[in-house]
Amino acid sequence: MPGWNRRRLLKTALGLPVVFRGLPRLRGAEPGPIGGLVELDLEAKQQWLDVAGGNAYLYAFNGQVPGPIVEARPGDRIRIRFRNGLSEPTNLHYHGLHIPPTGNADNSFLMIPPGESLTYEFTLPANHPAGTFWYHPHLHQSAARQVSRGLAGLFLVRGELDAIPEIASAQEYSLVLQDFDLDSRGVPREPNMMQRMQGREGDLITMNGLSSPAIPIRKDGQIRLRLLNASSSRFYRLRIEEHTFHQIASDGGALPVPLELAELLLVPGERAEVIVEGSRAPDTYRLVNLPYNRGGMGMMGGGRLPVDTLATLVYEGKAEQSVRLPERLAPVETLPPPAAVRTFVLGQGMGMGMMGGGMNFTINGRTFRADRVDTRVRLGSVEDWEFVNPATMDHPMHIHTNPFQVVNRDGSAGPAWKDVVLVRAGSRVRVRTRFQDFTGKAMYHCHILDHEDLGMMGVVEIVE
Repeated sequence: MPGWNRRRLLKTALGLPVVFRGLPRLRGAEPGPIGGLVELDLEAKQQWLDVAGGNAYLYAFNGQVPGPIVEARPGDRIRIRFRNGLSEPTNLHYHGLHIPPTGNADNSFLMIPPGESLTYEFTLPANHPAGTFWYHPHLHQSAARQVSRGLAGLFLVRGELDAIPEIASAQEYSLVLQDFDLDSRGVPREPNMMQRMQGREGDLITMNGLSSPAIPIRKDGQIRLRLLNASSSRFYRLRIEEHTFHQIASDGGALPVPLELAELLLVPGERAEVIVEGSRAPDTYRLVNLPYNRGGMGMMGGGRLPVDTLATLVYEGKAEQSVRLPERLAPVETLPPPAAVRTFVLGQGMGMGMMGGGMNFTINGRTFRADRVDTRVRLGSVEDWEFVNPATMDHPMHIHTNPFQVVNRDGSAGPAWKDVVLVRAGSRVRVRTRFQDFTGKAMYHCHILDHEDLGMMGVVEIVE
């Protein structure tokens, strides 16, 4: 591991945990009145940073990896004065937020040149769900490089889930998972074409920029973890030794009831909120990333991969009183039957890609073009989109602007709002969505960002 200093090595040798570091917030833990203004300055810049106890020359928001937490409530006005301090163009995508895909809101077609600034401004709808969302660059053919070098930050919307007493009483931690491929100096390596085809991964895995931090929990208490997979390609198959996850929220907000899980799979771009109960004997327990084979050319290796320790759950003290999880969390609307059903076939093959050749990734046989509309839908309509994946790689598919519900085998939808869905190799998945509130052009794509950059992205236009 590059750039390790003596202090970090000493802690590792002694078996001492690295102290957990929370992420700085651009707004306090208790946001102001509904309808307030969230105003901040944000700069993307490449610089030397302390990451996992070593020096790394990464892209950072406001000098930190991951970037600061933005926090707001439904009805708030958001004003972000963004400066591009990189040597290449970039932009911002507000992943999962239900805001306009046009103007200076969540417009992924914008391009901000090096050294220039843009003020992003939008209002969260008054009925916007509470949840864990995030921001990251989304410039075509640059998204994988810029995200894999560190550009990612959480965007939290506080609301109905946070008001449930049993949830509010839990100590909350926001955890951002990222991986980096660095040389011995701490400089990011550029992937070769084979690595881009597979989707780049790095050997250094961090949580909030740390290597294996300690997360405190009290005996008979509980903690709330907001988890974000901000890696450009890596899947995280999470498990805590001798503990279970009680999932309370997915990408688009609260679940109707807590869901108990032995392990949790997070694909790129996906989020989850879980409660972990301090129900075991006081000790230390590892939060691990188990092997996962996402397919391809045999590079992932399935069971040959090591088990990575991402963090350590450390028991400290005893809770004053034990709190039980609520039986119900928040109702999830059931969408009506669709007015239309569309099919999107995910493909890959050799073609005229970047640098004149290489692998192309396609949707319905076409690679992305910003000047072409691939799908046109009516405002207010409900549709089913079926993603068909005949290939040998898994593809996590993301739709901008409007969340969706996964359709079950019996044709019903639910019971959660999401904006990323895993379409495993050789399978098909149907989702149901309603195009509401906003017109304009948005995108849908694979969230293995190399696959997006190599063409697996389309344009949907929402019209009156």
